[in-house]
Amino acid sequence: AFQKLVNSQGQFLVPVLFVTNAGDCLRQKKADQLSHLLGVPISQDQVMMSHSPLRMFKRYHEKCVLVSGQGPLLEIARDLGFCQPITIETLREKHPLLDVVDHDRRPDVLVSEYFCFQILSVVLFGEPVRWETNLQLIIDVLLTSGYPGNPYHQENYPHIPVLACNMDLMWVAEAQSPRFGHGTFMVCLENIYKKITGKDLKYEALMGKPSKLTYQYAEYLIRAQAAERQWKQPIQTLYAVGDNLMTDVYDNSWENELASAAAAHCRSVLVCTGVYNPHTEVPLETGESITETVFHGHRDFRFDPGLVEPDHIVPDVDAAVDLVFQLENFAP
Repeated sequence: AFQKLVNSQGQFLVPVLFVTNAGDCLRQKKADQLSHLLGVPISQDQVMMSHSPLRMFKRYHEKCVLVSGQGPLLEIARDLGFCQPITIETLREKHPLLDVVDHDRRPDVLVSEYFCFQILSVVLFGEPVRWETNLQLIIDVLLTSGYPGNPYHQENYPHIPVLACNMDLMWVAEAQSPRFGHGTFMVCLENIYKKITGKDLKYEALMGKPSKLTYQYAEYLIRAQAAERQWKQPIQTLYAVGDNLMTDVYDNSWENELASAAAAHCRSVLVCTGVYNPHTEVPLETGESITETVFHGHRDFRFDPGLVEPDHIVPDVDAAVDLVFQLENFAP
């Protein structure tokens, strides 16, 4: 599939962007992984992680932010522009009395170190390893207005800003069934907060597929590629190819709300090599294959069956490339 998209020198014939909901590494590492797997050279400018749009949230960059997830979190946060990131692990070291679910990790000395910084926002990069620790400490931060060593004050509502990347409820790995994604962790966090306070946890921003913000930023990067190639004609149509109805297909409504320089259309192309399996799901045309009772999208996204109907369904990415070439009358 990707050999069809490059010329004999290995340069891409058209602007191509790899949009992933992963958030556990820097763009360059993901570009290197993709280059190795696909056999074509891919630059970091062609890669968009779930956290990439955080570069635009400059009003948070100077503030102390608590970051949750996996991988080199401080390196990722600083690369995005955050000047004062603090990890859950560092917060746990500063306040060892807060994390007591695992009795083997409870502190021997019952003294909490004085920690003077106020945490002013929370950034959720992706699912963490120790869910109980992250859930406990994030709730502590939200219910103390950023001073997690203090007693809870539930009148502090709305809480400090929360920015979340990647809302995937599940993702496909080597197991026979999909695995929990960051969206599942968020469901836990939202419900714990609601159970304790009676109020809804609020998000300052949600990013990663299928958020409007992510597709707007993706188009901005596609246009940057076109400008670098000195293309004169504006890009009329974007093709979003993916395997997940809830992230890669859901919500094409953003196309009418972009800036005037935006593409006129976005076409969704669903492949059958991942989360979506045509042999296990009810055919889409019944209109009942995804009901509100089993809606796998995020809590804050409205349910609309029309938003999970792909423009095209193909077996795999190779067929998707052929389809796009055919629709665009493009002969490489």
